[in-house]
Amino acid sequence: MEDIKELYTESDIQTMRAAEKGRIPGKNRVEELISFAEKSGIKRIGIANCISLQREANDLKTRLEGKFEVYSVDCKFGKITGAELLQDETVKGLSCNPAGQAEFLAENNTELNVSFGLCVGHDIMFNMKSKAPTTTLVVKDREHKHNPYKEFTMDNL
Repeated sequence: MEDIKELYTESDIQTMRAAEKGRIPGKNRVEELISFAEKSGIKRIGIANCISLQREANDLKTRLEGKFEVYSVDCKFGKITGAELLQDETVKGLSCNPAGQAEFLAENNTELNVSFGLCVGHDIMFNMKSKAPTTTLVVKDREHKHNPYKEFTMDNL
C-alpha cells in the first residue's frame, strides 16, 4: 500500500478528492465536469475541438460560460498547410495543429482543458503539450458517430 501512495503528490490527492466529490449518480459527463471544476476551484476552462464538431463545441462553451471563463480553439488554429507542417507535398489542405491548440490555451491560462473530438494521435499530441490537466469529453469515431462503444455488448468486450 505504501508503494501505491508514493505514486501520488498532495496535488494529485486533491484532484482525486475532487473527482470523488464531483460524481453525480445518474448525471451526464458534462454535469460531472462542471461539478468537478467547481469543487476544484477552477475558473478557466479550455476546449480543444475538431473543426467538424464546431457546433457541438460551441454548445459546450455556451453551457460552461455561465460558471467559468471559457476559451475554445479549433484544430485548424494557425492555418498551416499539411504540406508545410509535415514537410510532405502530397498532403493536401490545412493541417490539424494540436500543439498550437495547447499553446493557445496555455497563453489564456486555462486551469482545465477539454479534448473534444480530436483525432487519434492529435489528441495524444494535445494531451502531451497541454500545460493544464486535460479530460476527454468526446472522442473521434467516424464509424459510430463519435460513440466508440455503440456496437459493444458485454458479450463482445
